[in-house]
This record gives sequence, C-alpha cells and structure tokens, in this order.
Amino acid sequence: MRLSLYCEVSLVGVLAVAVGVAAVAQADDVVRIVVLKEHGVGSQTLAQPYLNKFVDIAGEQNEWTDAKGQYFTTRDAATAFIESAKPHYGILSLAAFLALKGTYHLTVIGEVAASLAGGRQYFLISKSASDLPGCKGKTLVTDHADDPRFIERVVSGGSFKMTDFTLVRTQRPLQTIRQLMNGEAVCALIDDAQFGELSHLEGGEGIRTVWKSAEFPPMVIVAFPAAPAAERTRFQETLSRVCDHDGENICGEVGIVSLKASADANFASLIQAYDK
Repeated sequence: MRLSLYCEVSLVGVLAVAVGVAAVAQADDVVRIVVLKEHGVGSQTLAQPYLNKFVDIAGEQNEWTDAKGQYFTTRDAATAFIESAKPHYGILSLAAFLALKGTYHLTVIGEVAASLAGGRQYFLISKSASDLPGCKGKTLVTDHADDPRFIERVVSGGSFKMTDFTLVRTQRPLQTIRQLMNGEAVCALIDDAQFGELSHLEGGEGIRTVWKSAEFPPMVIVAFPAAPAAERTRFQETLSRVCDHDGENICGEVGIVSLKASADANFASLIQAYDK
C-alpha cells in the first residue's frame, strides 16, 4: 500500500520511539526524545497507537525500562519542551536542526530516511509561469515561509528571496497546492512530499515545475548535552539495527527506509550556508 502524505505523523511518531531503542535509561529510567517535524499533518494522538506498538517491541529487544517521545509540529512548542524536559535525543527537520543547533549545542549522531516524509527537495510549480523569472513579482503560495533564512540561504541557494514574490501563506501542505489549482496564486513553493501528491489530485494536470532545489539530507538525529557520552556512543552504533527482526515490519509499515549513523561533518556545508 502506498504511504500517503497523511501518514506522515504516524511515521514521525514511530521515529520518536525508534530513537530510544538503543539508549540507556537516565536516572529516572526514562530516555526523553523530542521530535520536531515541521509542516507535518495530524496530531500526536494519531501517532500514539504506533508509538505503543513500537514501545512493546523495543522493550523486548533492548531491555530498557522506559522511553518517551514527544512529537511537535512547531518550533515554539518543541523548544518549550526542550527547556523543561532536557531530552537526551531529538529527531528534527533539517530547518529546525540548523536553527537550533547552536542554541542547544546539538551533535549529529544519525539520519532517518523515510518515504514521503518531506523536506528532501523543494520545487516551484506553476500553471502559467514557465521559469523562475516568470514567478518573480507574482503571487507565491507556500506553507514553507516560516523560516525565510532557511529558504533563502539553503533551499534557494541564492536563486531567489521571499521578497521577490507577493507571498500568500498557508498552514497545511495540501492547502498550498489547492490554492495554486484554484488560481489564487501564480506559483507555489512545495517540498517533495507535496510534489508526490500532485499526480493523485484532481486538477493537477497542467502544473509544471519551473525550478527545483538541490537534494537535502533526511531528518537529523541529534544528541543533546544531557546524553552521557557512553550512552550516545552505544545508541549511534546500534542505529542501523533498529529496524531488524521484530522492528522490521513496523518500520516498513510506516515507510522508514533507513536509520544510520551520521556526524556534524556531513552537514557542514548546510550549517555554513545557514549561518553565513
């Protein structure tokens, strides 16, 4: 069965627990994980059944007492949790990672690749414009305007600024596409998850890609300073085995393609672009 954009929240909810499977419990026997998937759909409530299922499997496989993952779709809510809960680990959208890295002294320990999770590539699409210059000076609808720094310095690579357009902001991924279809904007800025839905939406015919970004890394798994060094090392070493055995079906069910170790060096050029 094809993983829909609407399944994204379930996917990210499972990832919250997946991060805990190799972790050593902290003093109160709870490893806390913050998950921030910006521009997601749904709610934490929808993800809870998947969380519960994965917790049972993870508990059997790894003999840890407890792990709690908290899912957010906004930076403000996530940072409030970080300040109060002092999590050990996080799974963050790329833009959120770049924005929060310095403030919270985040260290990259892994990456999560997932089908249709979004944020891997960005597109300018239009019914009437034929290229990027044809969009400039016109209306641009998008739900990705909350971090202009990320869009202008990382996504566009200097090709455009948000001030080049008359911006129409939306809150939901499919709302962006529908407003373009309805003629409420000349162009739209979408990501790869939204792009994947175009062919399945009535009225998508005639929409063309007029510009696309480079491809970006998947969601970032990070360690906070609260994570002890030995715990962090063990977790990083076991990332690639999270979806083995009993975890394989759960990972496949929600579209997890891979979990693997990574490091700050793999994000150096993106960090430099965001911070310059």
